[in-house]
Amino acid sequence: MLKSRTGGQLLVDALRTHGVDLVFGVPGESYLPVLDALHDAPIRYITNRHEGGAAFMAEAHAKLTGRPGICFVTRGPGATNAAIGVHTAQQDSTPLILFVGQVGNDFVEREAFQEIDYRRMFGSMAKWVAQIDRADRVPEYVAHAFQCATSGRPGPVVLALPEDMLSATAEVPDARPYQPVQASPSAHQVEQMRAMLAEAARPLVLLGGAGWNRQACDDLRRFAEASGLPVACAFRFQDLFDNRHPHYVGDVGIGISPKLAARVREADLLIAIGPRLGEMTTSGYTLLQAPCPRQKLVHVHAGAEELGRVYQADMMINSGMAEMAAALAAMPPVEPGRWRSALEQARAEYEAWQQEPPVFRQGAAKLNLWQVVQALQAALPGDAIVTNGAGNFATWAHRFWRYGGFRTQLAPTSGAMGYGVPAAVAASIVTAQQGRRRAVVNFAGDGDFLMTGQELATAVQYGAAVLFIVFNNGAYGTIRMHQEREFPARVSGTELRNPDFAALARSYGASGEAVDTTADFPPAIARALAHIEATGLPALVELRYDTELITPNASLSAIRAAAVAARS
Repeated sequence: MLKSRTGGQLLVDALRTHGVDLVFGVPGESYLPVLDALHDAPIRYITNRHEGGAAFMAEAHAKLTGRPGICFVTRGPGATNAAIGVHTAQQDSTPLILFVGQVGNDFVEREAFQEIDYRRMFGSMAKWVAQIDRADRVPEYVAHAFQCATSGRPGPVVLALPEDMLSATAEVPDARPYQPVQASPSAHQVEQMRAMLAEAARPLVLLGGAGWNRQACDDLRRFAEASGLPVACAFRFQDLFDNRHPHYVGDVGIGISPKLAARVREADLLIAIGPRLGEMTTSGYTLLQAPCPRQKLVHVHAGAEELGRVYQADMMINSGMAEMAAALAAMPPVEPGRWRSALEQARAEYEAWQQEPPVFRQGAAKLNLWQVVQALQAALPGDAIVTNGAGNFATWAHRFWRYGGFRTQLAPTSGAMGYGVPAAVAASIVTAQQGRRRAVVNFAGDGDFLMTGQELATAVQYGAAVLFIVFNNGAYGTIRMHQEREFPARVSGTELRNPDFAALARSYGASGEAVDTTADFPPAIARALAHIEATGLPALVELRYDTELITPNASLSAIRAAAVAARS
């Protein structure tokens, strides 16, 4: 006999059916019946300090686990604050389900208090947006949300929850657990790709996108090793291939090595497995010519709608990453050693690109950021998770950090500022809940940190043992750099007056200290890590340095001088 349950209880029971054990959110009166049902459920609710932080944490949770991240926010302002996480999930192809409180059905279409039509609001940035108007349909809607978020190209789903529906009761059975659906390559496609590879003189494999797991990465590695292929990773997907592996040759994204860019342009076969081949990965659609690339192109993607969207590849394969990687691992290798010389040269170029940049070799900078990264990498285990948001500071993480393999990097391809702090907090909470807390370090710019820095309170509340590194140069650095290029010496709107970040961290209950010289950094990191080990609480180290150190390749003065010279 079926038991009568409220819509809120049906929703929480549905989450349990689909394997949810952790959700993120900011409480609101619009979904009180859900909060009440969570009280007795074996589902942990992480209370955030801002809906943007909650959505970012849910997105990071999804990347780490491969399961949909779950976020609850209240109607109106709560939903608009969470929109940044939905957009990030869309651009990063991350499975995310956002549950939003909504006015009751008796108030709908009156512009009631905080009422928004979420279908219109989220329609262009989510795979599916719907409203559950009847309690008896909760299991159906939630099952479809999980199915939609995880099948094909993963992405975000938004479900609105009217207040009266959550309080209403219904007698209805639960759904079955969701089953993600992915396409697979045909045997003919694999054979055809192997034939193209056998004819290639300058092949290059490019990895990216969502839908990977550890097994898929291992399968892809075996494929690359068997045929001796160079492997690069797309923008902010550098952890799909161990950067320490001799077949890894660099990342294809913002600030790409000029020599790797040349290799992409000159490749006679580019095998792109997973990336959308968007603006950042293609250097503004210049590495590949649209719509018909000069290179022979094999494009593998989980979403059929993405294939041929910009580039008409020679072969387009609609497949999930695990399915494609398994097929490639089973494929007979193509003349092992045939491209050994080119591979070794490409690897040597990558290692040269990681050496100390000239801006520090002159010894003028008090704080050598390259040495900071080297010291930090030496102090942390190889499987440490590195998170970042957006800004020029991220160059130090992207270019000089060697990611140790699958899920050691959490960063937004959407370029969302503020992502790194909540992502780091989520990573520490998630890995601890999985049974082995991993080391987590967040690279944050000063402007970037203050977008979501209040989630440091969440970190302390839930014992998230994160090491925060704040790059404080007193500016929105990326915009200042572009400003000097386009309007030299006309600084407008990019200067920042910052708090004492170390003192701010201490006020939250974390440890905090600031350094402004290279020699001071290693002992500061040792003290921060000792604090984390002893207390299980976060630590913050603030790096205070001059705005002149804007990129590894050029100072602000050099960028300004070049811009002035170009105009004279």
